[in-house]
Amino acid sequence: MHAFTLAGADLLALPSGALFWPAQALLCVSDLHFGKSERLARRGGSLLPPYETRATLERLDADIEATKARQVVCLGDSFDDLTAAEGLDPDDQLWLTRLMAGREWIWIEGNHDAGPVDLGGSHLAQLSLAPLQFRHIATDKTPEISGHYHPKARLAGRAMRCFLLDSQRLILPAYGAYTGGLWSHDAALCQIMQPEALALVLGKSVLPIPMPR
Repeated sequence: MHAFTLAGADLLALPSGALFWPAQALLCVSDLHFGKSERLARRGGSLLPPYETRATLERLDADIEATKARQVVCLGDSFDDLTAAEGLDPDDQLWLTRLMAGREWIWIEGNHDAGPVDLGGSHLAQLSLAPLQFRHIATDKTPEISGHYHPKARLAGRAMRCFLLDSQRLILPAYGAYTGGLWSHDAALCQIMQPEALALVLGKSVLPIPMPR
């Protein structure tokens, strides 16, 4: 993991792609994209093995157990679309319900799942928890934590998921399986992130490097 401070909040970037805020016992993940294989098949796209929801749940379960999180914030695009949310496998839905039990669970709206889903928890456009703001897509209203872009960087010839961090914002990597990524040197990310931004590259550990541009 990698410890850092944003706007006075002491945070931990985990190798899974989750963010942990120890003082709030808060675990934050982004872009779970539950049901992506089902959505692709339904729309005539690529046929992928339908195991991504379970793989993502396994990772989420492990992070919640390791951190003992009492709050979980999902930063949008938790489901690939609302039909995927409604068609969640009953066993996977039961697993998710068990993870939610006894915790404050907040679903932030994303561009794939812009409406509420009938799974409990709170449904918000964004969350303000001083000194930070949590939302799906980065804005100029900082300090903020967001997702949406699925950032990745190349390290030793390999494409690796990464956080992007500067003095005003953090962009989380996609947490879900079967999610693609946007290179950190893409113009959209270069415009958002400050020149001194870091890429926190995920592997067995979290390696901070200057954000590739």
